[in-house]
Amino acid sequence: MPTPLGYFMGLSAVPFAIGVAGVLIRRNIIVMFMSIELMLNAVNLAFVTIGRRMASMDGQVIVFFVMTVAAAEAAVGLGIIISLFRNRETVNADELNLLRW
Repeated sequence: MPTPLGYFMGLSAVPFAIGVAGVLIRRNIIVMFMSIELMLNAVNLAFVTIGRRMASMDGQVIVFFVMTVAAAEAAVGLGIIISLFRNRETVNADELNLLRW
């Protein structure tokens, strides 16, 4: 007996909700960054689940592209965070106002 689709969608909704809460509540840029990665992984689980249910490889192809974007985001994002920390000596999002006039 196959596992119902709702179980996997509920399982992907939990880390997505945790990621949204992490982005909205926490002010540490590294925690916000990890929360965004958590949300991307939750969406990947949903894509694979729906693709598997529809007997299609489309979900796995989309996951491949999402993982590619996540890897690029991690490389560029961590570089920016390290640069901000070296210049300002903080990773608190409220204290980083470099792009404001």
